[in-house]
Amino acid sequence: MTPPEIKTHDDCQGDVRVFPRMKILIVDDEPLNIALLEDMLSYAGYKQIRSVTDSRTALDVCNEFGPDLVLLDLMMPYVDGFAILEALRSDGDELFLPVIVLTADANEGTKRNTLRAGATDFLLKPFDQLEVLLRIGNLLEMRRLHVQLDMQRAALEDALHTKSLELREATSQLQGV
Repeated sequence: MTPPEIKTHDDCQGDVRVFPRMKILIVDDEPLNIALLEDMLSYAGYKQIRSVTDSRTALDVCNEFGPDLVLLDLMMPYVDGFAILEALRSDGDELFLPVIVLTADANEGTKRNTLRAGATDFLLKPFDQLEVLLRIGNLLEMRRLHVQLDMQRAALEDALHTKSLELREATSQLQGV
């Protein structure tokens, strides 16, 4: 895996880091919210965006798409954001998948419950474009670093395994002499 391309987008008071190759999944039952987020992300330079309005399909789309970040509405019909978040967090295979919860409910209990359920961050509706892009850029940077660290760990494990085999073979040859 090659490191994602990083660009800066200096709109609205400062540089915003953009990772155009990283995948973002939006799960929201409101088409207007999805359109707004897609427009913000596209304008900033993100190219791999997928959206879901039916929360019942969110997990399947997430598994198929393999996002680097999920923007998740809490209040949706059929399956709410808490249930989706719980399912995402119960999957122990994922290295680090940032999930930003989208909500209009700014009370402290919702914030705490959201974070307790495993959300990485949250954004309040209505959205502030700069805040959305800054939070996404920060979390994608964390995701990039986690992926990079995991790749290095895997490479070290492979090298250690190879050296262990070589050492066993050399020991075996020495014992046979």
